[in-house]
Amino acid sequence: MNTSDYFLCRECRLVWLDPVRWLSLAGEREYYATHRNDPGDRHYRTFLSRLRDALWPRLSVGARGLDYGCGPGPALSRMMEEKGFPTQDYDPVFFPNQAAVAQRYDFITCSETAEHFRAPGVEFERLDTLLRPGGWLGVMTGFRPADAHFPRWHYRRDPTHICFYSPDTLAWIARRHGWRLEIPTEHVALFQK
Repeated sequence: MNTSDYFLCRECRLVWLDPVRWLSLAGEREYYATHRNDPGDRHYRTFLSRLRDALWPRLSVGARGLDYGCGPGPALSRMMEEKGFPTQDYDPVFFPNQAAVAQRYDFITCSETAEHFRAPGVEFERLDTLLRPGGWLGVMTGFRPADAHFPRWHYRRDPTHICFYSPDTLAWIARRHGWRLEIPTEHVALFQK
């Protein structure tokens, strides 16, 4: 796959893979099955702690959350619960719990998920409806490097990664929804509604 298979939105700076190159949903599921996202694996938990540690100090006691796109081995929800924040799991492939996406939450985590969105605008609208006013949306994803580095970027080589966000893209999303944006650490964006 070469970089001519990608498009750049001039307004929001999102880069996305030509849809003719996307895996089928069955192909995505098969690829996900090769991942080792064990909730008990300390390396995986260390990886996820970047988002958890940026988010939890901003939450009020008793805040309830949703891990949106939790994957086959939900770990982040358990990690948030260990900090005292009950968290439900939702994943369209592995945990298609429609009751979970029929509620509103004080916080939503979205770790290594946004780069899989086939319709990012629709997904962020949905996240906005799931989030209570004053709530937090924590997104962890690889931030797209400068254009000159994009062809060599390892993150784009994952065949399930189809859209890529820069800090400019994240700022555009925040403006569109009237959210406040913080980028507390590399590859972590926190939006407050």
